[in-house]
Amino acid sequence: MKLIVQVPCFNEEATLARTLADIPRAIPGVDVVEILVIDDGSTDRTGEAALAAGAHHLVRHTTNRGLAEAFRTGIDACLSRGADIIVNTDGDNQYAGRSIPDLIRPILERRADVVIGDRHIAGNPHFAWTKKRLQTVGSFVVRRLSGTAVPDAVSGFRAISRSAALQLNIVSPFSYTIEMLIQVGKQRIAMTSVPVETNPVTRHSRLFSNVPQFVLHSVTTMLRIYTMYHPLRMFSYVGVLLAVVGLAPILRFLYFYFSGDGEGHIQSLVLGGAFLMMGFVAVLVGVVADLINFNRRLVELTLQKVRDLELDAQRRPALEEIRTTARPARRRIFPGPRAPAAVSRQPRGR
Repeated sequence: MKLIVQVPCFNEEATLARTLADIPRAIPGVDVVEILVIDDGSTDRTGEAALAAGAHHLVRHTTNRGLAEAFRTGIDACLSRGADIIVNTDGDNQYAGRSIPDLIRPILERRADVVIGDRHIAGNPHFAWTKKRLQTVGSFVVRRLSGTAVPDAVSGFRAISRSAALQLNIVSPFSYTIEMLIQVGKQRIAMTSVPVETNPVTRHSRLFSNVPQFVLHSVTTMLRIYTMYHPLRMFSYVGVLLAVVGLAPILRFLYFYFSGDGEGHIQSLVLGGAFLMMGFVAVLVGVVADLINFNRRLVELTLQKVRDLELDAQRRPALEEIRTTARPARRRIFPGPRAPAAVSRQPRGR
């Protein structure tokens, strides 16, 4: 059993050594523990600090691509290096590495394939009041959209089994946390949550510069991912809303028409008809998007199979080398010349 702890980083030279030092190197039930650092285009000496702190693997982006891209790069790198379990943590030392054994225990016990670390947002002394309220509301919305029961939906401290990692396909450019939970919920991957410890805050978040920006990006991500997985439902909501708005002026026109004063309110009929038409078009778009959604599922299954075959092809030469080295040399015994058969000589009778 091989565990790789991946650490996406951007300018984390000051805190990375403490983060890596907090990661346990020996865990019961795990044979090998390795650390992989993703340097997301840092302008400081994050990569050098990672190697000096004992990171086993370092992957670099030449430019800053964002947290979601760094997470996706880390998942691919961990899978290619033979990880059976992947743990994702932040480079700012927010999450306590000593909680990793608790985080991966449900996977080792085969109770789940994805485990989310619960930071106890409401009672966590390291979080400000505004952040607590935002995290609570955001987690509630994500739970409703994904159909999961994870209390801390935006926690980046999470463990992923190899089979679950092969099924993930992060496409959001902002953050992976929300999209990953919605994918896990819609694909019915076994998921649970465990309490984890956190360390004091060392810096402000670099994911967003202000609260309105964070809310806007989060809402946009949730709407995009939910529409991707439930297009017919989403566009039907929009269509029904437009139809209801269109019925109001039509009813107004009908009221005046039957009252004998319909000639001066023809604009209400035109406006209502326009809204009804837009609602009908929205439903049609939802039907087309739902058909595209089935094709997306086929593409995801194909991508999963291709990734599995590629990783298997990468691991096969190493396994063959191990088998060849471990296999004892067979001794071939060639048969020698046969000994002449013993001939019994009996005296002939006269």
